[in-house]
Amino acid sequence: MALLEFFGETCPHCVEMKPLIAKLEEELGVKVEQNEVWNNDENAQKQKEYDKGLCGGVPFFINTDSGKHICGSTDYDSLKAWAEGK
Repeated sequence: MALLEFFGETCPHCVEMKPLIAKLEEELGVKVEQNEVWNNDENAQKQKEYDKGLCGGVPFFINTDSGKHICGSTDYDSLKAWAEGK
């Protein structure tokens, strides 16, 4: 399973998600692969490949197993459900 986050380095919504991602990784024992897209063209292209018109912005989260995605910031329970494929 791959849990991917695409974010912008100084995006306030992305910064808001950092502690929730850390809590998720610790609690569930998972790793969220973080890809900065504002300053990294390769990651920006990777986001386009996964986004396919779903979100178009950051933060963008996708669970490659379930296909579940989140556009923008969210609460911890929604983030956890996403990681679990619910």
